Amino acid sequence: MKDHKISIAAKQLRVADTTKTACLPIRNQIGAISIEDAYAVQFINAVIRIENGATIVGKKIGLTSLKVQEQLGVNQPDFGVLFNDMEVKNGGCLSISETMQPKVEAEIAFLLKEDITSKNPSLEEVEAAIDYAVAAIEIVGSRIANWDIKITDTIADNASASHFVLGTEKKKLSEIDVVHCKMEMHLNGKLVSEGTGSDCLGSPLIATLWLAKTMVVLGSPLKAGDIILSGALGPMATVISGDSVSAKIEGLGEVSFQFIK
Repeated sequence: MKDHKISIAAKQLRVADTTKTACLPIRNQIGAISIEDAYAVQFINAVIRIENGATIVGKKIGLTSLKVQEQLGVNQPDFGVLFNDMEVKNGGCLSISETMQPKVEAEIAFLLKEDITSKNPSLEEVEAAIDYAVAAIEIVGSRIANWDIKITDTIADNASASHFVLGTEKKKLSEIDVVHCKMEMHLNGKLVSEGTGSDCLGSPLIATLWLAKTMVVLGSPLKAGDIILSGALGPMATVISGDSVSAKIEGLGEVSFQFIK
């Protein structure tokens, strides 16, 4: 019965994504508290996506804001899978028809140069495994109608992942201050979000450490070449067709894209 509900939930999300018609909350199928079942749903759809030709290029970390964690009744982040067909070129365009209920947030992305495989990796090991950092914009989206989500809904829905944009100004960790760097995100030239690196679990590196430990426990450690979206540095903003989005992160330059029909 449990596996059947997980299978139904996974199909519900796939149909919603294919038809671009938002569905009822997944918690109606798997409950509001079973994180394990939610990841099982996410895994099923990730496997199907790979079978259909997509390639995994990294992970995204969500729920790095303590306020959002409180809202969803959890005390830890979550993660989703990044696929190659989710990347939007810096300065490029994304058709809003490819998204569902889109919102945008600015964050720091890390690219790994080494695997992180030790059973209990340290922060120093995570830092050593990072090749460089870039500014990033994540486009989040929900297959759940009206963003009516609890923790199991967003995890099952691949942590509400949609697309992402990476900046081109690559910096070593020694060249930037990921804790105190300031972020500003503009929508059509208007400031809509701001924050600092510390707004992401105290540091984007702490968030990445959480992910590294979690993936080791799950038997799927982070690998060299992985892109890690480490979590939002400020509030999300809702976007519509025609909107231009840009974000500046101190020390990492600017990243931008535009929504089109």
